[in-house]
Amino acid sequence: MNLRRISLFVLSLLVIFAVGGDCLLARGTAGGDGIYLIVRGDDIGSSHTANVACIESYKKGIVTSLEIMVPCAWFPEAAKMLNENPGLDVGVHVTLTSEWEGVKWRPLTNAPSLTDADGYFYPTIWRRKGMPAGTALREANWKIEEIEKEIRAQIELAIRKVPRVSHLSGHMGCEGWDDEVRKLWTRLAKEYNLDIMPSDYNVKRAGGFGNAKTAPERVNRFIEMLEGLRPGTYLFVDHPGQDTAEMRAIGHEGYYDVARDRDAVTEVFTSKEVRNAIERLNIKLISYKDLKSMKRK
Repeated sequence: MNLRRISLFVLSLLVIFAVGGDCLLARGTAGGDGIYLIVRGDDIGSSHTANVACIESYKKGIVTSLEIMVPCAWFPEAAKMLNENPGLDVGVHVTLTSEWEGVKWRPLTNAPSLTDADGYFYPTIWRRKGMPAGTALREANWKIEEIEKEIRAQIELAIRKVPRVSHLSGHMGCEGWDDEVRKLWTRLAKEYNLDIMPSDYNVKRAGGFGNAKTAPERVNRFIEMLEGLRPGTYLFVDHPGQDTAEMRAIGHEGYYDVARDRDAVTEVFTSKEVRNAIERLNIKLISYKDLKSMKRK
């Protein structure tokens, strides 16, 4: 009888281990001929609402990597929340622009060539249609040494507050708008061991929401996108948010429905229908850091 109990106990452990292995494969490993999907949530740190929505999109949803904006006012809270969720992959979302009208951020360093007359980052890298001169970094008399100093400061503060950061990403395309900047980016990513570039692993961009505006429309569109994926590795990027008074105060010319738009993103990321579709289609959710286990192309 004792031998039988021991055998049953061992068998139970084997079953538990096997189930646990499947769970890890579903979220957290990479390799093989299946369909792998990185779901990236951008701009944690930019507002309290973004922080809450980003963490919710991970804990209750499908997000696997979050990108933290270091110069923003809500960075300290974001760092604390990320450290409370140690299984979540984190990227340094290097920030050299400040796009919103009612809220602004400045460099961590003394970098006058990167700022407007008020000392804030320029709104964009490339000037938006209809915007006046003096609103785009690319048109300014920027200095590469100040860009390097600022990127280093953001990386080092992120590492100090969230030591497990695994990669870099660029806010509003700040990583690739100039050859000199692109070379600097590659060098710093390697120096800080944050050089996980999706393009090096043949990662393809997953389709977006198209013309879908409401949460139900976007859920359906996202599931259609998932159903169209073929074996390979894909990246989907968007910005979790919520329809709060804080986020309703955020916007710029041409994009004032930020709260409603980003609330719909969170609805998709936390949708039961979306999670069921991922399981039905045997899509494995992975993060940036999991790419390291894959072969570079």
